[in-house]
Amino acid sequence: MEDNRSLRIAESELILNPDGSIYHLNLKPEDLATTVIVVGDPERVDLVSDYFDTIELKAFHREFKTHTGTYKGKRISVLSTGIGTDNIDIVFNELDALVNIDFESRTVKEDHTVLDIIRIGTSGALQPEIAVDSMLVSELAMGFDTLLHFYGNTRFLDSEASEAFMKHTQWSVHKSHPYVVHADPELLAKFASENIQKGFTTTNVGFYGPQGRVLRLPLQDPALNEKIAAFEYRGRRITNLEMETAGIYGMSKLLGHRAISLNAILANRPNGEFSSKPKEAIHKLVQHTLDVLVS
Repeated sequence: MEDNRSLRIAESELILNPDGSIYHLNLKPEDLATTVIVVGDPERVDLVSDYFDTIELKAFHREFKTHTGTYKGKRISVLSTGIGTDNIDIVFNELDALVNIDFESRTVKEDHTVLDIIRIGTSGALQPEIAVDSMLVSELAMGFDTLLHFYGNTRFLDSEASEAFMKHTQWSVHKSHPYVVHADPELLAKFASENIQKGFTTTNVGFYGPQGRVLRLPLQDPALNEKIAAFEYRGRRITNLEMETAGIYGMSKLLGHRAISLNAILANRPNGEFSSKPKEAIHKLVQHTLDVLVS
């Protein structure tokens, strides 16, 4: 990242509410733990915090709901992002600002604080052997959005993987250039186990057409999901589709944080299956996540 610690950040760039909280998340620096669980659905914040022993803070603004509390003595914040990487841009910049910008002087702090950010999400499998209701950790993620292309210093992107993918799928020039980001290796090692499979995740820009669903609108490439599922890169096949992970991994690396994405597989697209007990699958993933965090 560019060293701009001595520069004052203008009011138009770092927007604070009258109470001193940051614009969208409605949080003050003291409200945030350094371990942050992110979920898409605001209702899932309560599902996670129901496991907490104590809750010290509840905040809710737009789709951004936050609870901060403790689980077995560990302070954790759980925050809803809403759907999509556009919201990831908002959430991750503001999370970073809460710990790495002095709101009084509007300057970057001398000492950088690293956040551990864990996504608990739901996803659909692209390979027939991946069971519905199983758990998957994203070893790497491919983004079909444009988010990271607006930032510099993205040398960490795996361009070899994205170029191979575009060639394999005959990727349309009218779509965004895919980007590939790897998970934080330390968090990947911490969360990968015999109970949770490693995956290669695609992060898409929509739920219907971009993920190959047809209601009334025809698709630009009706065979795209099959092409994605058949792609192989260094022995890895793409395992699942969702809408946030690549943005989470990319923004974390840009901002100097650690991130991992955990997925409850609720659907298997090639088999046409959807979970009959999705809440149980999500609860299982939440319990697993919290127990690993305190282990």
